[in-house]
Parts: sequence; structure tokens; C-alpha cells
Amino acid sequence: MLLIRNNSYWIYRFNRLLSSCQSKNSENLFSSSIALNSTMKKLFDSKKYKEALNLFDQNFEISTDSTINMAIKACTISKDYKRGIRIQQKLSSKSRNNSYIQAALLCFYLESKDIDNAMHLFSSITNKSNYMYTVMFKGLITNKMAEKVLDLFDEMKIEPDHFTLSTLFNACAVLNNNRAMKIGKKLLAEMPENYRNDNITSTAAIDMLMKFGDVESAERIFRSMKTKNIITYGAMVKGYVGTEMFDKALDLFEQIDIELDDVTYTIAFNCCAKLCNDRAMKIGKKLLAKMPENYRNNNIT
Repeated sequence: MLLIRNNSYWIYRFNRLLSSCQSKNSENLFSSSIALNSTMKKLFDSKKYKEALNLFDQNFEISTDSTINMAIKACTISKDYKRGIRIQQKLSSKSRNNSYIQAALLCFYLESKDIDNAMHLFSSITNKSNYMYTVMFKGLITNKMAEKVLDLFDEMKIEPDHFTLSTLFNACAVLNNNRAMKIGKKLLAEMPENYRNDNITSTAAIDMLMKFGDVESAERIFRSMKTKNIITYGAMVKGYVGTEMFDKALDLFEQIDIELDDVTYTIAFNCCAKLCNDRAMKIGKKLLAKMPENYRNNNIT
């Protein structure tokens, strides 16, 4: 009986000791994970992506999903495809289902022009957010696969938010075919009223309509906008130039009462060159005289 009691006592002591060790290890691991994440972020913010990734490789076992997400983004920016694939292959099932990591991987694949892996990952995601769709759509447009954007849109089971909607307008503008016109105009007709005051969405719609040659609809949206930034003006002026309505482009250009950016200067110069009359020469020379010095070193301007 005494032996049994002694054994029970030592088993109890052993379990207490084991529990204590596990607790301490857990505390140390948590502390180390925080330190790793903090150091990684400092390196990432300083654009020291190679150093950040080397540190990540050495400490993968204590990395959190937040650290993994940062490492994948570092691979994307530094164009380190092989390392990005290695990280993806080592992910746990929990990390694979983390929405931030999924989005980071989508960006990584699309930036690396690995469309097959991007499509495979995207199709495996059960709860696709608008952010996921926007990332995917932008990547496909960049990879000259705008038609695929409309294919995915046809399968979309959630309402597009204003970011996704803007990207869809961009895809339709790039394609500029019958299917794109039909979808683009339908999206515009059904667009929620509160999105119409969003500069990004309305500017994307203007650009799309101008590409379609629907100048009147583009002008209607432009007039309805309560606040216009230089990008909105630029889209409208560029649209006029694209449809060879050069005088209208200069009329609108002369109405701009906000500071011009380098893109708007370039559009205006192109318009003046196309028109090449007294008015165009006068405006062009006036613009050139007041153009900021830092724009003069811009090859495009």
C-alpha cells in the first residue's frame, strides 16, 4: 500500500513538473514569436527584404501567421519565387486557411505570373471576400487576362464592393468588346447610389465609358461628381483625346483649378500636339513655362 502511495505521489509530482515546463516553454515561445515578428516588421518597413527573409528562414518554427504573411509579401516584392514556394510548401493546414495568407499568396503567384497556382488557390477558397476578388481581378488584368476576370465575375456569389467594382470597370475598359460593354453598362446601371460619389469608382467608370466611345454617359457621371480630383480630370481629358475631341479636352483642361500632376501635363501636351493650332500652341507653351522643375526630369512628361 505504501508503495502504491509513493508511486501515486511521484506520478503527481512528475505531472506537475511537466505541466510547469510546458507552461514556461509556451511563455518563451510566445515571447520569441513577438520578438521575431517585431524584428521582421522593422526590416520589412526598412525595405530590407532579404535580411527579413533570412531571419524568417532561421526561425520558421516559432513564426506566427502574421510573420508568415509578412514573409510572403517580402518574397513578392523582392521577386524571390523559389523562396515563396518553399514557404508555401511548409505551411500548416491552419495557416493555409488564413485569409490574409491566402491573399498574400494570391498576390505572390500573380506577381510571379504563376497563373495556374493562383487559379488553383483561388478556386480552393470557400469564403471569398471582395478583397480576394479584387486581388485576383487586378492580377489577371496585369497579366493581360482581362477576359478571365469576367469569367470569374460570372461565378461571383457576393455583391461587389466599390473596390471590386472599380477593378471590373477597368477590365471592361481593357477588353472593350461586346461582352465587356454589356457587363460594364449593367454594372454601372445597378451601382449603389453611395458608390457614385466615390472618386475611384466613378473615375474607373468614366475611363470605361470613354473607351466604349460613350462620351455623353461619361460626361454625365463627371458632372454629377461632387468633388473631382486631378485623376478624375485626367481620365476625362484623356477620354476626349482618345475619341479625338481635342477642343473639348482643352476646354475642360482650362477649367481645372487644382494642381496638375505629371500625368495630366503629359495628356495636355499630347492634346496640344494633336491639335497643333494657335490655341493649342499658346496653351502648350504656357503649361511648359509653369511646369514644376521636378517634372522636367520625367522622361514621359
